[in-house]
Amino acid sequence: MEPLRILVIGNGGREHALVWKLSQSPRVEHIFVLPGNGGTATLSKVTNVTSIKADDYPEIISFARKENINLAVPGPEAPLVDGIEGYFRAAAIRCFGPSKAAARMEGSKTFSKDFMQRHNIPTAAYRNFNDYQSARDYLDSVQHDVVLKASGLAAGKGVIIPANKEEAHSALRDIMLKREFGPAGNEVVIEEYLAGDELSILTFSDGSNVKSLPPAQDHKRIYDGDRGPNTGGMGCYAPTKVASRSLLDQIEKEIIKPTIDGMRKEGFPFRGVLFTGLMITGSGPKVLEYNVRFGDPETQTLLPLLSEETDLAIIMLACTYNFLGMIDIQLREEFAATVVVAAGGYPGPYAKGTDIQLSPPPKDVTIFHAGTVSSESGLKTSGGRVIAATATARTLEEAVSKAYEGVQCIQFDGMQYRKDIAHRAFEKPAPAAGSLTYADAGVSIDAGNSLVEQIRTAVKSTKRSGTDSEIGGFGGIFNLQAAGFESAPTLVGAIDGVGTKLHVAQAVGKHDTVGVDLVAMNVNDLVVQGAEPLFFLDCYSCGKLDVNQAASFVQGVAKGCREAGCALIGGETAEMPGLYSGGDFNVVGAAVGAIRGSKILPDTSSMTEGDVLLGLPSNGIHSNGFSLVRAIIKREGIAYDAPAPWDERSTVGQSLLTPTRIYVKPLLALVEKSLVLGMSHITGGGLTENVPRMLPQELAAEIDISTWPLPPVFAWLKKAGMIESSEFARTFNCGIGMVLVVSKDQVDAAIAELEQQGEKVVRIGRLIKRTEAECILQRLESWS
Repeated sequence: MEPLRILVIGNGGREHALVWKLSQSPRVEHIFVLPGNGGTATLSKVTNVTSIKADDYPEIISFARKENINLAVPGPEAPLVDGIEGYFRAAAIRCFGPSKAAARMEGSKTFSKDFMQRHNIPTAAYRNFNDYQSARDYLDSVQHDVVLKASGLAAGKGVIIPANKEEAHSALRDIMLKREFGPAGNEVVIEEYLAGDELSILTFSDGSNVKSLPPAQDHKRIYDGDRGPNTGGMGCYAPTKVASRSLLDQIEKEIIKPTIDGMRKEGFPFRGVLFTGLMITGSGPKVLEYNVRFGDPETQTLLPLLSEETDLAIIMLACTYNFLGMIDIQLREEFAATVVVAAGGYPGPYAKGTDIQLSPPPKDVTIFHAGTVSSESGLKTSGGRVIAATATARTLEEAVSKAYEGVQCIQFDGMQYRKDIAHRAFEKPAPAAGSLTYADAGVSIDAGNSLVEQIRTAVKSTKRSGTDSEIGGFGGIFNLQAAGFESAPTLVGAIDGVGTKLHVAQAVGKHDTVGVDLVAMNVNDLVVQGAEPLFFLDCYSCGKLDVNQAASFVQGVAKGCREAGCALIGGETAEMPGLYSGGDFNVVGAAVGAIRGSKILPDTSSMTEGDVLLGLPSNGIHSNGFSLVRAIIKREGIAYDAPAPWDERSTVGQSLLTPTRIYVKPLLALVEKSLVLGMSHITGGGLTENVPRMLPQELAAEIDISTWPLPPVFAWLKKAGMIESSEFARTFNCGIGMVLVVSKDQVDAAIAELEQQGEKVVRIGRLIKRTEAECILQRLESWS
């Protein structure tokens, strides 16, 4: 991937937070911010651009071409509603943000309300008006409380919540007659007032897939206790305590997905981040509004919760290239709180150019600038919401306290801020009526007991000397003496999972083969060290226990254990509603093996130049590289139940679920006869990364890839994915699942022993003196 040169448009706290997170990406070479603020000016790899007007789109495109921009990130709503995405698209520059047609979801509240009605998305009852008299008559006719909304863009201030009819009529006059919000008030939405807790959900989308960030709660009113006029937002915290896992699942199923699906079906797919403002009412969640960009101050609150490993730039690219489904967004297990500091008089008239003094913030506190500007005489105010302090911590209470410590590092005349951020989270809830059971919380003890009975026979079938293979106790026991180990052996442990191959199993509805995979990934890692697998334990985690699905998986585990000659002596079934959604599940396994005598591998001290590399064929992809496999399958538009392009005798799903080979028995025969110096299980990292793991520092592997045919599944993936050969070799096993180092004078004996065990053996290369590369692949052109 080429280095990213990014253009961010905007000058608020949201843009500072976006640039702050994007600048941490190793993929990002440089970021230009147009126009930026006093905070963005201090970041590394960042340049403010103040010479171009933010609405001069042709000049912006000219600048982007000149600076070789390859990703544009419009921050505010105005350029998106104006159609800036189309300008970038015409210039062949990727833009993280929706099209002009999709931006109508924020640009016109009448449009978005009608959209919700068409797609049965829950929202407040409403009426749209474009003339004052009709709206006035409607206000007189209704008996319920109302909310008035200027239909167009009003910088987050076009929503008025009147306390009575008199205030409602006054607000209507302000919007439609006095034109306080300009053209935004040409149309007005009058809707039913909804009571409850507000939530903000920010959702990444590539037009089809969605990935939401934790729920946040904004504080719109200027004064403590949620009093006074609305603002752009005076503070925020996340995740909210009001949003349970089941509620979030409901929001995604009933609101987020229907919204994204509806936009795509109507011909304006949404690519970017969708902000959904919600009210959690007594009858369920209802949509208050959509924004077609990151919220402010939600962005300042949520981005610090992304893990260090989560690359915002890659997420944005995934949205523009339609592979968001392949991205894993990891979050820190913490809370975040943001306190916004505003200029005196805001949201009314306020002074600009006031000097700001900043002192270094405490640990885990970040200062995000909004209405600030750097000048020769120092930092000065330039907007209503001036600056904010965001803190992260293990508890919400600690995060809020730290955020207020951060505020103390900010000083300027007339500054104002709320003192009660997150107050709703700290209010004591009313006691719930009625008793609850574990089943009420989503965990079925009866289902767990049923699973134990279903898998008891499968587990018993793995019995071997040293264990009774009974389940249901607190732990599994393995007696080494009973297993034939007279003196204390060396024990070896391994732990592993199956990865995103589970997505394929779930899509196909076939779960036994991933049980074999789980065993294989562990026992193959044991045998390469010369260890005989003794016993295995598994953990099956899910949101809702499907007994038949779990039983099928464990039967696969038992099959793998029998093939490896180890006992399945225990396991854990963890039913965790709220942590996994729908039928999602995850599996982890651990295996323990023992080494007889001193035959610990690899024996690097005995390896020399000229020693031979032998390869044992794989069954196919095995269990690594599936995120890339799934991305290719999706891009090609192939269903898992369609005939496999590489093997029409099988479907795509069935072929991909071919289990990982277990090499234990033939390799233990080599170890027993001292015919092998080292072994490498080809897993994540492919040939290039795994083979060197068994070699001494002074030697390298030289592999001739023309010595074996590239299996059809790999040939198809390489062509369909247009994957470079070097990248291919460091991702997949390429048809060789195990590589052995054999002394050059024992090659014939080793091959004979392996063939006697039923193996097909390929002589794939040799060891050479290392100069630079650890693994040299020859004749890569044979894959072309």
